[in-house]
Amino acid sequence: MKISTVNYFIGDAFKSFKRNKTISIATIITVLVTFIVLGTFSLVAENLNLAIGGLEDKIELVVYLNDDISPIDRKEVQVKINAQEGVKEIQYESREDAFKKLQENNAGILKGYTLEKNPLPASYIVKLEDMSYAPAIREAVKDLDGVESVSDEQESIDTIQSIIKFTKIIGTVLFVILVGVSIFLIMNTTKLTVYARRKEVGIMKFVGATDWFIRWPFIIEGILIGLIGTFLSVIALYFLYKFVISFIAARVIILNLIPISYIFTSLLWKFVLGGVLVGGFASYLALRKFLVV
Repeated sequence: MKISTVNYFIGDAFKSFKRNKTISIATIITVLVTFIVLGTFSLVAENLNLAIGGLEDKIELVVYLNDDISPIDRKEVQVKINAQEGVKEIQYESREDAFKKLQENNAGILKGYTLEKNPLPASYIVKLEDMSYAPAIREAVKDLDGVESVSDEQESIDTIQSIIKFTKIIGTVLFVILVGVSIFLIMNTTKLTVYARRKEVGIMKFVGATDWFIRWPFIIEGILIGLIGTFLSVIALYFLYKFVISFIAARVIILNLIPISYIFTSLLWKFVLGGVLVGGFASYLALRKFLVV
């Protein structure tokens, strides 16, 4: 294909875009919303996966003790834990140590409390070889004298996994609906353009223009609409996510979040590819059904 031909296709596509700017802008906005929805659900899912990874790294179980536990009962709890299979390490954390640790990590939670008015219990932090040992150890110690409760991260992991599954389902459904709307609008834009230029297309066919010579400007116009929409969605996501990170950072001291660079390193190329496919495919469908060549 000659460079002059490519230039003609691109120039014709831009002219057509300007002629139908109202519906083109409406279609761009739909593509923009579509990919913002996809990006938002992607970021939520990735951050939840990161949270699960952080919890799974903490392969431990915490045995909380009553405030009035006797030294003998506390020793019996320790001996019982040590006797269990899968215990890698056991560490005693006093009420004072628990208070100081939480105060270092997130002092806001302890506002109004002091070491003298300490709401935190003492505990044994049990490092495990694998989380699969947690249920058996929990059963072995939960009814011992002086044990208030036993906690591990499995419940949190299960909850987050359920949220991720639900988020992906909702995100996929919304994305499919919005992609369908985008394709419908791009198809209508192409059909209007073809109808407005039907005489010109007829002349081109009469003088021997090939089917694809006629199709390419319309397909490029659809791709252009898809690209503009996806680029705008990436910019919008960047500022939205930047605001969310700043908002959370101002209120939560320690929280792992996917870096903002993820939008450009992982989402950008996927969105660009998606915009090209959605725009090009929609235009091709419109031409296939509407343009008799």
